[in-house]
Amino acid sequence: MDHSPLLADLATDLPQAVRLQRLADHLRTRFHCGAVALLQLEEGHLRPLAVEGLVREALGRRFAVSQHPRLAAILARREVTCFDHDSTLPDPYDGLLDTLVGEPLPVHDCMGVSLWVDGQPWGVLTLDALQTGTFGEASRAALADCKVLVEAAVRISRLEREVQALRNAPPARGPDDERAPRAGDADLDIVGQSAPLLRLLHELEVVAGSDLPVLLLGETGVGKELFARRLHRQSPRAARPLVHVNCAALPESLAESELFGHVRGAFSGAVTDRPGRFEAAEGGTLFLDEVGELPLAVQAKLLRTLQNGEIQRLGADRPRRVDVRVIAATNRNLREQVTAGAFRADLYHRLSVYPVPIPPLRERGNDVLLIAGRFLELNRARLGLRSLRLSTAAQDALRRYPWPGNVRELEHVISRAALKALSRGVNRTDIVTLEAALLDLDAEGGGMPRTPLAAAAAEESPVPATAGGPLRDAVDACQRQAIAQALARHQGNWARAARDLEVDASNLHKLARRLGIKP
Repeated sequence: MDHSPLLADLATDLPQAVRLQRLADHLRTRFHCGAVALLQLEEGHLRPLAVEGLVREALGRRFAVSQHPRLAAILARREVTCFDHDSTLPDPYDGLLDTLVGEPLPVHDCMGVSLWVDGQPWGVLTLDALQTGTFGEASRAALADCKVLVEAAVRISRLEREVQALRNAPPARGPDDERAPRAGDADLDIVGQSAPLLRLLHELEVVAGSDLPVLLLGETGVGKELFARRLHRQSPRAARPLVHVNCAALPESLAESELFGHVRGAFSGAVTDRPGRFEAAEGGTLFLDEVGELPLAVQAKLLRTLQNGEIQRLGADRPRRVDVRVIAATNRNLREQVTAGAFRADLYHRLSVYPVPIPPLRERGNDVLLIAGRFLELNRARLGLRSLRLSTAAQDALRRYPWPGNVRELEHVISRAALKALSRGVNRTDIVTLEAALLDLDAEGGGMPRTPLAAAAAEESPVPATAGGPLRDAVDACQRQAIAQALARHQGNWARAARDLEVDASNLHKLARRLGIKP
């Protein structure tokens, strides 16, 4: 076997993604097989790092080892493991081979081998063939030889990343704060390979080492919490707590106590001293989600904490020192709120020392398919299906749609489509293909997405147009019904209803008052 291309790559400084993809391409050609996948083990899941011959969305999937007996069998042995065409164990790639889009997967052969690095299981390498008998004794022996080279490629990539991390590492915080590496540190939630996402991840890696406040900016549903978690994990504070505060869910009367704590007797019902979220995050990170929702009185105290590192419990006489890094997030335009007097200008400037815009899903190209793959695999496992995939038309529909609700909307679309397919009597042991019509992305407007208010109203009985009546009355009736349904879904929680309808909470209150709905 000619390994010269692989050996040349091992001696070349290449990004891990490029090196491993070249490796997958070479192995597919060498073994004349339909598909090759290289998967890394992370906290009980196998994450594809490089695939060849599988549909694009396969890269976004996370295969739970406990749910895929073939992958579990490969991972459990050091030797090459083969599965003949009559194996009763389900194949994790059923319906995912790129050459068979639109067709069911025929009987085929597959084999794989576990990969070990530094004496620990690292992942698996799998090969799938479209015809039975492809993998004979010679192929199995050849794969055993290739295992050594694949492990060497993984080891080299790991060493290169460790060297780069040491070069970029901030000064040490001392032995007590030094963080021990953990298995599963790789992010299982942020999925994608688009240029905007990679630029964002690099920016986060650079800023993670500092203690500067970071303001995450982005539309509803882009995953700001996930990026906040990543910032914390990559920071010197990673071994300390990350405390999440949803500012929109804090009642105005309790917001100060929740953030800064209170002493006994500070108010009716305060029977003991209670630390706040800042003290809970001591030495770590406090994530203030939807920070634009904080009351002005609390904003003043937050500003003082950011300026001098002190908090004062409600009802206390003396301040306390805290060592906390603040990451804030908002889907609002805080500049406009400052102009309107709803947000303090000095706090805005303090929080936005390093603003980080998160690109919306419509600007991330084919990432939508990778993220869809993640949700497809989750729903496949949740519903007990053999395989769940997208048709070619469904993939095209996902790429065309502008995703006003971003990743959160995509998750709901995939989950709803899977349930619709199941409700129509599909066999759980078949390969279930989601067609474009099941996604319901072009239900109105000649291919244009429905607005959140119109979509919410259409979920229930639609409001009929009034014959000859004013258009304003019909629109008001539709909005009134949409708000009522959102409030019913969220048990009267106005902040959650606003997020569901994708409007600002303050604007929703104003609209409700105009429509005669009492907040």
